[in-house]
This record gives sequence, C-alpha cells and structure tokens, in this order.
Amino acid sequence: MDIKNKSQFIEYFSKGIKNQNNLKIGVEHERFLFEGKNKKRISYETLKKLFENLKVNGWEPLYEKENIIGMQRDNQQITTEPGLQCELSGAPLENIHQVCSESSKFLKEIEAASKGLNINTVSIGFDPFNNLSDIPQSPKSRYKIMTKEMPKGGKQSLEMMYRTCGIQINYDYTSEENFEKIFRLGNYLTPLTIALYSNSPFESGKPVSYFSYRNKVWQNTSRGGIMPIAFEKVNFEKYFDHVIEYPILFVIREKNYIEPNRQPFKDFILGNFANLKDEASLQDFETHLATIFTEVRLKQFIEVRSLDACDWECLCDGPAFFTGIFYKGLDEAFEIAMKWKKENVMNAYIESPKKGLETELEGKKLHEWGNIFFDIAKRGLVERKQVNSKGNDETVYLKHVENVIKNKKNRAQLLLDQYNKTNNLDFFKNEKENFNYSGF
Repeated sequence: MDIKNKSQFIEYFSKGIKNQNNLKIGVEHERFLFEGKNKKRISYETLKKLFENLKVNGWEPLYEKENIIGMQRDNQQITTEPGLQCELSGAPLENIHQVCSESSKFLKEIEAASKGLNINTVSIGFDPFNNLSDIPQSPKSRYKIMTKEMPKGGKQSLEMMYRTCGIQINYDYTSEENFEKIFRLGNYLTPLTIALYSNSPFESGKPVSYFSYRNKVWQNTSRGGIMPIAFEKVNFEKYFDHVIEYPILFVIREKNYIEPNRQPFKDFILGNFANLKDEASLQDFETHLATIFTEVRLKQFIEVRSLDACDWECLCDGPAFFTGIFYKGLDEAFEIAMKWKKENVMNAYIESPKKGLETELEGKKLHEWGNIFFDIAKRGLVERKQVNSKGNDETVYLKHVENVIKNKKNRAQLLLDQYNKTNNLDFFKNEKENFNYSGF
C-alpha cells in the first residue's frame, strides 16, 4: 500500500541539511554514578539531591508528571538513563576545543554537586560491580515499557539498558549524497571504532573475556546492530522505508504513553495502529527514530554510537578522530572503506569486541587500519584550522588514539593489566580526573 504523505517524512531529513560553513559537532556521554565504598548504583533519592545541588550552576529541572527526570541549561540537557546513568546531551558546537571545554565544565559541576553525598564515579562502558537485579530503575514511563518490550527482540537488552554507558557523537550533513557517505562510512568503521575505544572488560568483579563487553551486549540488543542498508546505495527515502518496518515501541499522546503491540511503524502512518485511531505525525516519527538503537542512525543529523564510555581524554579524542574524517577526509576515507566486502565488515564487527585491535578486516589487523584512518583524521583536523587561545589546532586531542594504535593496546587492555597485578577491581577508586586536560 502506498503512503500518501511519504514526502513530508522524507522532507524531515532534507530539513536537516546544513551549509558547509555551519557544520556542528554534538557529543552525548553517559556516566555511572555510585554510592559508597561498595559502589552500589546511585539511588533515585540521591540523584534528586545531586540535581538540586546543580541548580547553583544554572541548571533547571525537567519533570515527567511529579518526577524529576533531568536538568536543562540553554541547549544542554542532563538526562537519566534506565538505571539512573547520567548523560550530558551537549550543545551543537563548532570545534573540538568547545566540545572538550563543555565536557570539562560538566564533570567539574558533577564533582562539586556530589560533595557530601558520597557519590563516586568510574569511567567505563559496562558496570563491573552490580548485578542487573540490584540496579535501581528510573521512574520514566518509557523505560517501564522498554523493560517489558526490549527483551522480546534481544536477549541482552536489559543489560544494555541498565548496565552500559557509551559516547555518542552527532554530525551534520550538507546534502543527501553527503549523508550517504557519512552514514555508510560510519557503519563500515564500526569494528575499528569498537577496537579503538574498548573500555568494558569486566563483569561481576572479574574479566569477562571481551575488551568491549558493552558492544557485545549491544550486538544482542533489540533494534540494534548495523543496518543492512549501510551496505547498499542509500538515500533519505530508502532510510525511511527501512525504519518504518521497525515495530512501534511506544507512542506519546498528551504526555501519556500508548503501549505497543508489535505492529510496525508503517501501520501507524497508514492509520492502522490498533492501539490508537490517529495517523502518525512528524512528531511521532521523530519519537520512533529515537527508539532505533543501531550503531549509526539518522535524525536531522547523523549519530555515531559505538564508543564505550571512557576516561577524560576519550571525551575529546573520539569526537576529534571522527570530525577529522567526516568533515575533511570523507572522500578519501569513503573510497577506502567501500572496497571492503559486507561479509568481512560484519565478521570484524562481531569479532572486534573480543579480539580488539587484532581483529582482521580485508587482510589487515584493525590497528593497521587504525594507522591509515588516523592519518586521514589528523590531516583533516589540520585542514580545519580550528585554533584555541594557545594556538593549538584540534590535533592536540588525538594523543589517546595515537597511543592506542602505536602500542596496539586499547584502554580495556590497560585496565586488564592493572587487574592482573591484584586480581580485584580495587584500583577503581573515586576518580579525580585531570579536568585541565593538556589540549586547552
């Protein structure tokens, strides 16, 4: 059956097109907050106190009914994930200096607001201390529906929701063709992304035989993975046709959540959603796009979602690496990756959480590909000529990934080295990170 109003949904993506001189970078990063020496996950009552303390910095509370669920300041938001992980949804910014400064300010504010609350934090992609049954649950209505629905399509969906933290980087596109290149390249580079930014080697207090257990979990999550259309010619219409086949997860009407029945979103557009007599609006479509949890996804910008949450340097480094590639080195990088076969990319994708930089892809180890794409990223950042007050361009933020590639060792492997000295996780003390990172 034809969708009569299809063009308005496709136009939604067209409205995301930006001018070449107005490209922004947005970073969203999640963080575990723990209470006490035994690192129990933060309770909702303690989180409310933390949010109250943040008001002094100009943050205003966000509510769902009577429950505080986040904070807002200008075009930044602090949101809460299903297990009360804390996420900064950063503002769209012009360069990595600003991205890094934003993250630094946020972490300092969280540290100051935590004083007297016995809150501590660990920069890691999977909670190594708490079992699923011990984790408090956010009061958000959508998470109650997701907790019931998500396991139906992926056996580790609840592990994803309650025990993982990641970094997401958002990029603009200048045309439909430019979207295609960034979207497809982002997917093809997912195995490399996982290997470079692996930071979740522990589960229940001990090594779990993965460098990125978070990514392993995400591969067994409902509505996740690499979209098959990434390996084909793709445009806005093809993306639309693909995503409307995903089942409806929930619909919002007058701040109330309508539960799903496994019907695809396409039925909703056609007015055939049994749980609601309306036809889907653009706002419903926007809600639906945010319930697709693939490695790369499209809204009115492109989201790259495969990085484990990691220490302070990664918050600057990951965005720097991909900005150099997507905003300046795109054609060169795209030409290289498009020679890779789909089955080889998918095989590397499945293997990279476990094998890391030793994963093979098209006859090379991922650390070898890392060298190639690092050079493209570095040249791209030099070409951008985005200089801070000290006269440094954005390449100063690449030190972490440069060391990972040079030493063939990601952060997960460094954590495992520490574990092997003591056979416990006591080295995870309350982190007092160096927020005055050398880059700015």
